[in-house]
Amino acid sequence: MAATDGVGGMTDKAKSVSLFGGEHFWPNFLDPFRQFGTAIANLFTPSAEAVDTNDAYEITIELPGVKENDIDVSIEGNMLRVKGEKRAEHEEKKENYYFSERHYGAFQRNFRLPENVDHAAIKASFKDGILTLKLPKSEKETPNSRKIDVKAG
Repeated sequence: MAATDGVGGMTDKAKSVSLFGGEHFWPNFLDPFRQFGTAIANLFTPSAEAVDTNDAYEITIELPGVKENDIDVSIEGNMLRVKGEKRAEHEEKKENYYFSERHYGAFQRNFRLPENVDHAAIKASFKDGILTLKLPKSEKETPNSRKIDVKAG
């Protein structure tokens, strides 16, 4: 057994690390921090709600702080993809200090479309941080790919 330096056996653990297998100190050491990566990833997943009406499906996605130009809506096969980027910048200049902070985060949501959606008639609108997608129903199956323009209001 390796010697300890009296710091909770840390030297024991570190000296038992093998470069070619065996016990790995660093991955175990970082385990308590792995949860933060998951929590941060969840911060960039926008909330969505879908409703089935008589003649269409309606999807609303909450995108507070996102600008219309930073949203991309497209269809690939039977998959509706909404992706974009949230950008926030804060700058403060005072006599004795300067503060600048920038936050960026990409997001993406995918929705499998039912076979009865008329792909050519899908509309997207964006108002007050809410993206609304209207997916009219069709009598026939229409699998194709296209980009959908997002319009204000």
